[in-house]
Amino acid sequence: MGENPDREGLVNTPERVGKSLRFLTSGYKADVDKVLNGALFNVDYSEMVIVKDIDFFSLCEHHLLPFFGRCHIAYIPRHKVIGLSKIPRLVDVFSRRLQIQERLTNEIAQTIERKIDPLGVAVVMEATHLCMAMRGVEKQNSFAVTSAMLGAFRNSARTRNEFLELIKHRCTVPTSGTLSRVLEEDFAER
Repeated sequence: MGENPDREGLVNTPERVGKSLRFLTSGYKADVDKVLNGALFNVDYSEMVIVKDIDFFSLCEHHLLPFFGRCHIAYIPRHKVIGLSKIPRLVDVFSRRLQIQERLTNEIAQTIERKIDPLGVAVVMEATHLCMAMRGVEKQNSFAVTSAMLGAFRNSARTRNEFLELIKHRCTVPTSGTLSRVLEEDFAER
């Protein structure tokens, strides 16, 4: 490279990179059952459950460059539901590995299917790949979309289309900060 490895800014870089890579690939050591932590509940509910706009970061296994974006997950319970906070954690388990987006999408869907035996599972991932943006074709505005449709989402166009329509809509659910301000303003008016 022609760089001085003894330069002040580089002296500790190997340790920092090692620590960073251990974190970015920590999904290999993660135990899905421990991540779920028993948060599988018997519930009489058979409508679609969606968790969308889950931010994720992963490393392309071909170039070790990041790809990142949003993941949208739906399932239709047969008998069990997953604690909602566990769904983004599952995304983290599989995205914190050397990956390709297609496999990542399938691994998330297949894990949910295996763990709760739902009527169907759908996963859509949208990501920007730095291996395409900063090298190679250098297309900064492109992104990749992958999907995995299992069970009812694969077999029923109506169910699949309902999911795809619902993930298009951007919610305006108040964040905790927004909610606090609204409550403060309401209280101040009284």
